[in-house]
Amino acid sequence: MLIHPLPDLAAWTAYLREQPIPVLPHTAAAIEALRPCEDELDASTLADHLTGDPLMTLQLLAYAAQVRPAHYAGAAETVTAALVFIGIAPFFRAFDRLLTTEELLHGRPDALEGLEQVMRRAARAATFSLGFAVHRMDADAAMLHEAALLHGFSEMLLWCHGPDLALEIRERQRRDPTLRSAAVQQAVLNVTLPQLEQSLMRVWKLPETLVRLTDERQTADPAVRNVLLAIRVARHTQHGWDNAAVPDDVRDVAELLSLSPEAARHKLMELDATD
Repeated sequence: MLIHPLPDLAAWTAYLREQPIPVLPHTAAAIEALRPCEDELDASTLADHLTGDPLMTLQLLAYAAQVRPAHYAGAAETVTAALVFIGIAPFFRAFDRLLTTEELLHGRPDALEGLEQVMRRAARAATFSLGFAVHRMDADAAMLHEAALLHGFSEMLLWCHGPDLALEIRERQRRDPTLRSAAVQQAVLNVTLPQLEQSLMRVWKLPETLVRLTDERQTADPAVRNVLLAIRVARHTQHGWDNAAVPDDVRDVAELLSLSPEAARHKLMELDATD
């Protein structure tokens, strides 16, 4: 595991693209439980067991892009689409020995706790994003859910492969809550996590739609605003709803959903209760 930061974005990208991507223990267990029944499964049923795990989703989309023929113009943009493209039997052959987060971080309960916190935040963001999309009757609701779930995977990978650096970032922000995330990431890692995430998505050839939806510079796009707002709300409310930034989040959600601030706050609380 990394103890010292790498020098730049290219070095970080080259390092992490070669590291194993672990999955949650319950995901690995579900795949093994379903393996004997592969002839009876369809893509949608199998996807139901995978879509809540952002690292499994990442690994599957990266694999689908890797095996896609050069002449194939399309891209598997969701877990279900990736499974249809790969096929059920080939999926089980390709994912027969999955490393779990508990195995990778055995002996590092501090890192495992940090990773689980980021993954819980991602799951809440995905719930908010899907709720916003359904309210707006967005045809790409499943894609928006997936984009919010995956946003932050670079931080997850940092907890997996450089936990001491992730802990340093968390400790600096704990000591000074006014520190901006980008500034402390740059200081500790020589790169920001959003930059690293975009770079990894491109080298893994993830769907261009997914790259766009998680690009924090594309704020003029309502679909991108959906994802970024969902992530903001999940981050600001991960320890409760009394964060000073929440009123601004509620105002922006109200604008996105064409609701009053009171109705937007009620909508957020309702979505959070269903998570």
